[in-house]
Amino acid sequence: MQTAPSSNRRIGLWAAISFFVFFAASPFLCMAIMAFKDSADLYRKANNPFFYNLSPTLEHVELLFNDTPYLLFIQNSLLVGIAVVIITLTLAVPAAYALARLTGRWGERAGILIFLVYLVPPTLLFIPMFRIIVALGLRNNLLSLIITYPTITVPFCTWLLMGFFKAIPRELEEAALVDGQHRIGAFLRVIMPLSLPGVISVIVFTFTLTLHEFIYAMTFISSSAQRTISVGIPTELVRGDVFFWQSLLAAAVIIAIPVGLIYNLFLNRLVQGFTMGAVKG
Repeated sequence: MQTAPSSNRRIGLWAAISFFVFFAASPFLCMAIMAFKDSADLYRKANNPFFYNLSPTLEHVELLFNDTPYLLFIQNSLLVGIAVVIITLTLAVPAAYALARLTGRWGERAGILIFLVYLVPPTLLFIPMFRIIVALGLRNNLLSLIITYPTITVPFCTWLLMGFFKAIPRELEEAALVDGQHRIGAFLRVIMPLSLPGVISVIVFTFTLTLHEFIYAMTFISSSAQRTISVGIPTELVRGDVFFWQSLLAAAVIIAIPVGLIYNLFLNRLVQGFTMGAVKG
């Protein structure tokens, strides 16, 4: 039978959790509410911003889908994101494994040097990058983003995966080699399954970065048909000094829902990976 202090602690814990959940979700709730608000309801200061003082409307959502190439922006973002994820995994996984197994101080120094490359801000690089893109004839082409974004993602993801590979004992690989596996077979059948949380972390980080990156996408792309969602939405829905707030909020909510679902779907894997829980003992 539970005691009163134990019950009170549990009630207090759930109250605190509920408060923080509401605090974290309230911006998205407000965005969802305001996306369907009538302009007269939204811009009148006397009205409560959390309730519909006038009947909700689909006018601004229809404007988003009918007057802007919103679906094309999403398609471009998905294309760039998937391509960059594939390139990042192709380069970062073998590089991280090689550096993790490199003995001595050179492996650690090389890992730190690669991570320092990630710390260089894009605001210092977008001008020379733009000159390279123009010289390659890739201006106003999604391929310019596909080959540029890995310069951001590969250094960080290599450094991140090094930690996962270092946490996997060498004895597991040696046992696989003794059982007749070759080096690549041991890597694919032993190392990769154990480092799956790290790989998922890399995929989520890389894909979300391509969704919200703005500087390179704004500099390299000028045509609406080639824009990604991070640049296309503010460009189409901010016209001079007129902000289509409800349509902007609707666009943000629609793209945030699948991203949030992906994060929650792989939450356990992400937590397991960041706490190095893939290997025990």
